[in-house]
Amino acid sequence: MRLITLEEHFASPNWLDTAGRETKELAANPNTPYHEIPAKLVDLGKQRVAEMDAAGIDLQILSLNAPGVEQLDEAEAVASARETNEYLAEAIKAYPTRFGGFAALALARPTEAVKELERAVNDHGFVGANINGHIQERYLDNQFFWPVLEAAEALGVPIYLHPTQPPKAVVEAYYSGFSPELTSILSKPGWGWHIETAVHVIRIILGGVFDRFPKLQIIVGHLGEGLPFMQERMNAVLNPRLTKLKRPVGEYLRENVYYTTSGWNYKSSFQNMLSEVGVDRIMFSCDYPYGSMSKSKAFLEGLSISESDKAIIAHQNAEKLMKL
Repeated sequence: MRLITLEEHFASPNWLDTAGRETKELAANPNTPYHEIPAKLVDLGKQRVAEMDAAGIDLQILSLNAPGVEQLDEAEAVASARETNEYLAEAIKAYPTRFGGFAALALARPTEAVKELERAVNDHGFVGANINGHIQERYLDNQFFWPVLEAAEALGVPIYLHPTQPPKAVVEAYYSGFSPELTSILSKPGWGWHIETAVHVIRIILGGVFDRFPKLQIIVGHLGEGLPFMQERMNAVLNPRLTKLKRPVGEYLRENVYYTTSGWNYKSSFQNMLSEVGVDRIMFSCDYPYGSMSKSKAFLEGLSISESDKAIIAHQNAEKLMKL
């Protein structure tokens, strides 16, 4: 069975020294398990491919590590997006059957972001874009960013919406009052990243993005960032009379959003997602190098679903969505 993974991260050495400094600092902290992360992020060669071979992963769709370029000033974001996309393009050229790419985009300059998305897709064969959460506290429901969404729909490529740290005011209001280390983890992988991403998706829906761009597809990871669990509640409370949308919220979540496993190997949460959105909306991912490829594969193989459904999740949905 072919295995395609979609939330797999990389970084250029230059990005790690600039926007990604926090990643290097985290790796240097003796209290974290992330010491090997920077080296694994920049490796887009034989060692990564060997790890893929050992775990049985056929194809990784790669995206720039969070926080990406979204929090940089405009000029730096434009330059960094292009530099990292070129770094990834060279790797794809070297391993065309093993790597694909989601483009990094400088959303702070939508015109430049559109050009970069078109260049990445048309010139380098990238299969979509990766956006790391809010763009300096603005979200994709803001029509300032809609030219990029229009371009993605026109190109027929999805946008992977990856978590980022909530805005500073949210961190202060919701997550402060604990030790700095606990606040950091709680506001990021312990809770805040995922709720922040779910809120972003809800804003996209309520802002009318999918009514304006009905063919646009968004991908979210981590078993849906809590969205499948809340779908029926939102249908009941956020009804079309209130939202003024063309469809109930749940229909957008089932028809304009895909969900990946992202190395969250939790069977009960997976079953909830499966029951809420259906097998045709779920795709496999490992969250490498933060998650284990071999453990993720074992999780997929051990699920209590049919072999045909495993194949849909493992590769068929990704092949159809991204024309792989």
